[in-house]
Amino acid sequence: MRRRFRLSACAVALGLSLTLSACGANAGGGDAAGEETTSGQSDAPLGKVGVILPETASSARWEGFDKPMLEEALRAKGFDPDIQNAQGDVQKFSTLADGMIAQGVKVLIISSINSEIGGAVAAKAQAAGIPTIDYDRLNLGGSSEYYVSFDNVRVGELQGEGLAEALDGERGAEVIEIEGAPTDHNATLFHEGQRNVLQPLYDSGELELVRSQPIDDWNNQEGGRVFEQILTSNGGEVDGVVAANDGLASAVITVLKKYGLNGKVPVTGQDATAEGLRAILRGDQYMTVFKPVKEEAEATAELAAALVNGDESAAERVATDSVEDPQGKREVRAVLLEPYLITKDNVKQVVDEGYVSADDICTRDLADVCSELGIE
Repeated sequence: MRRRFRLSACAVALGLSLTLSACGANAGGGDAAGEETTSGQSDAPLGKVGVILPETASSARWEGFDKPMLEEALRAKGFDPDIQNAQGDVQKFSTLADGMIAQGVKVLIISSINSEIGGAVAAKAQAAGIPTIDYDRLNLGGSSEYYVSFDNVRVGELQGEGLAEALDGERGAEVIEIEGAPTDHNATLFHEGQRNVLQPLYDSGELELVRSQPIDDWNNQEGGRVFEQILTSNGGEVDGVVAANDGLASAVITVLKKYGLNGKVPVTGQDATAEGLRAILRGDQYMTVFKPVKEEAEATAELAAALVNGDESAAERVATDSVEDPQGKREVRAVLLEPYLITKDNVKQVVDEGYVSADDICTRDLADVCSELGIE
């Protein structure tokens, strides 16, 4: 049975594109400058496939997780992957797409900076007879027939549940929300999920919302500046912080340290980055959301292979969910994967599944904590 997820009306009003998940890897290594990973004509059985990732500034996930995992999954399916990163530059995103289309890639996989550029690239590729897949971020008003991501409303619900758990019993606890980019539809979905959990608590007076502020471009430095401004205007007091990903959480924690509040104020996150996991082990961050990117990459590769082979039934077996794009007034076949809430007690899960190593997070100051939790 296909599940249907209606995208919120506010996404249309704000003209949002998808995140980010929010979001998530532990290291920003790899091809930060966006050089080509492959060149020339492909002799792979299914030919060359193009992948354009959005940036590296807001989260280390794109180069640390998505790039190597997509490359491995696509090669396993018989593709020669050309994976590039637009580094947050819309013009570069378009130029990279033009190059891939000119090379005649068999499929174009796009995780766009915003829906406008993502939709334009998809239309250009399809005009050249190249199928497109929206990866991690849906392009509102776009034309890709398939979308692979996580259940991003559920991501936000996990963040809300984590904060509610941390503040349980503290009636009237004051909360500041530092959200993702208003041009990123994933950020809207995260916020929607958070409010599914937190709005009833705000309405009842169990919690008190001080202010909710989106941060342009998921800019961590700006997020820290805005958070400090809100904090000081509230008399230097806050009881909990919703931070939409681990990068923004880190910026918030830096400010909390300045005011001697780190470790006293629970902070949410997303992406299960090494930095975020270390902050959880230190007690500075309460939780993060783990999204198994390998599953996302493998589903994308399987879907791409079905498209190249012209096997619509195989594609349908992969994309068993659907979302509605209200801006484009269309239904998009989708793969929506399950995210997981991570607190100190189950950080080990992320290590055991191979997304970070014990060496990444068990620094000298955390050696005893890791030993107690069985992380090795």
